[in-house]
Amino acid sequence: MLLEIGIGLGIASIIYLAINGINVLPVIIMFGFSYMLYSIMSSNNLIKSPQKLITNEQGITFDQIGGQEVAKNELIEALNFIKNFDEAKKMGIRPLKGILLTGAPGTGKTLMAKAATSYIDSVFVSASGSEFIEMYAGVGAQRVRQLFETARTMARKASKKHGVVFIDEIEVIAGIRGRHSSHLEYDQTLNQLLVEMDGISSSDDVNILVIAATNRPDIIDSALLRPGRFDRIVKVDLPDKEGRLEILKLHTKGKPLADDVDLEQISRETFGFSGAHLENLCNEAAIFAMRENKKQITQKNFLEAIDKVIMGEKLNRKPSNEERRRIAIHESGHALISEHFNPNSVSTITITSRGQALGYIRQIPEDDMYLYTKQYLQSQIAVALAGAVAEEVVLGDISTGASGDFEQATNIAKKMIFSGMSELNIVDKDSLPSEKLHKVVSDILSEQKLSVQKLIEEKLDILKLVVDYLMENERIDGEKFRELIRTSQVA
Repeated sequence: MLLEIGIGLGIASIIYLAINGINVLPVIIMFGFSYMLYSIMSSNNLIKSPQKLITNEQGITFDQIGGQEVAKNELIEALNFIKNFDEAKKMGIRPLKGILLTGAPGTGKTLMAKAATSYIDSVFVSASGSEFIEMYAGVGAQRVRQLFETARTMARKASKKHGVVFIDEIEVIAGIRGRHSSHLEYDQTLNQLLVEMDGISSSDDVNILVIAATNRPDIIDSALLRPGRFDRIVKVDLPDKEGRLEILKLHTKGKPLADDVDLEQISRETFGFSGAHLENLCNEAAIFAMRENKKQITQKNFLEAIDKVIMGEKLNRKPSNEERRRIAIHESGHALISEHFNPNSVSTITITSRGQALGYIRQIPEDDMYLYTKQYLQSQIAVALAGAVAEEVVLGDISTGASGDFEQATNIAKKMIFSGMSELNIVDKDSLPSEKLHKVVSDILSEQKLSVQKLIEEKLDILKLVVDYLMENERIDGEKFRELIRTSQVA
């Protein structure tokens, strides 16, 4: 308020002097300089702005975090060195100064930091890496100093012996030094963080533990990762099938589930989902049930929610009947070849438009896979090419809808080559000539296309039966799809 009054009086004074014929240019220059100086000082006084003092009012504990047993155990062990400080000291154990949580977005890194606060009964001060950087030199470094000082001050006021400093998106200020040659503010901020972490002493009246989170550990400066700063790097991975089931149980607790809900099946169909995706899935399933005025959430609601989380909301656009038939042929080709190589793998086939897709099939992996054989990769190429091949066999040509499939098939072929699964045997990725790479990729794709074409021609009657069903119903679940296959085979 005082600032606005001062500016108003200043402008009025300048106008008054100008009317009386006095040269106001020096006054304007002085006024502008004063305002600029005020802005700089104000920015430097906003050191406290990135800090969020959190008392963990929601009472988040490790019991409320599912699917991350390995990461939780590693973090809890580090926290025990602080919680049981006297026992650790007898064994000559130095409490860890920093823990870096790495992993994909949505895997629960921030939740773990908050749970750590409850576990060791400490104050929790958090900031995002992006909030430290300003255009004014030295502000980031001052904010780092203030962040640690605030944690100590708050712990003393709360009569606590421990404080947790949590820095999210730490890669913003902890990137490899020298990358920002035109902006040394990044390097100064990182240098101050290194100094503060070096200054953390177990003899202080308040023990400070720094927990940071990032999904880009590859770009973090090595000086920050050495022992004595971030002593422990905890990888928070995407949950496996058992982990997803545990997370689903946590997020469906308190929700009215129908008797037909099978969380184990849902966990199988959500390979690659993070904890955040699974929470959103449960929420979307409840929304679908409410839309239908149901009192309970059914399995159908969960399956629809999986489609929405993966592909997006249904679109209003309606392709012509000719286009719908082509889409049905395309998706039926994918499904038939998928079922041929991996029985019971098809969960859903639909020609309903969602997101960027005019239609799609969803597959159920038999189990979470982390290593792929040559045979498996070849089958995945075949499935990717099957849509276009089905169009070509039935309609005589292909459409632009297959472009994404070709890209996927090409990437799988390259993975085979760089894994030593091609005629080239073991190769150096960087020295392989592009012409040679192109030829081998083309050979792999051509071989699988011929194989798929033969299978589609053999299964043409089944394909047409599935296409007719899709044209009438727009969607087939996996069991109905397999029933149509059995019916066709008996006939």
